[in-house]
Amino acid sequence: MALTWVREDTPVWDAAKQSIVGGVPEGALEVPQLGLGDLAPGEWFRVEEDGTTLGYGWMDCTWGDAEITIAVDPRRQGEGVGEFIVEHLEREASARGVNYLYNAVRPTHPDRARVTRWLLSRGFKPSGDGLLKKGLRP
Repeated sequence: MALTWVREDTPVWDAAKQSIVGGVPEGALEVPQLGLGDLAPGEWFRVEEDGTTLGYGWMDCTWGDAEITIAVDPRRQGEGVGEFIVEHLEREASARGVNYLYNAVRPTHPDRARVTRWLLSRGFKPSGDGLLKKGLRP
């Protein structure tokens, strides 16, 4: 599997985002209410294989930390796409001098325990405020 990491310079809400991010199970994410073609806030990164979008990474940097969100096409989950996204988000954040990545697995996420275990196995740690954080090396 040859995955490609694509930074979206001017991210817009498109059919692929609507399908993958907008198609997550109810309660998993707070999906933005955007129409096709609307500008999408934050930094968006797309993972492709042979021109097909497999997933997205989203990052919003504030005060030296970066909130991240990961969404993978359900047909490609369990194939390392999420791992690829996390690794690349770490690189993007490190290049910006970010201290921590963090994610909040929503209490309404239908698979909260599994997603939390997955993030913990990738070096994220509970921070005491409901977030999972991962420190980045300078």
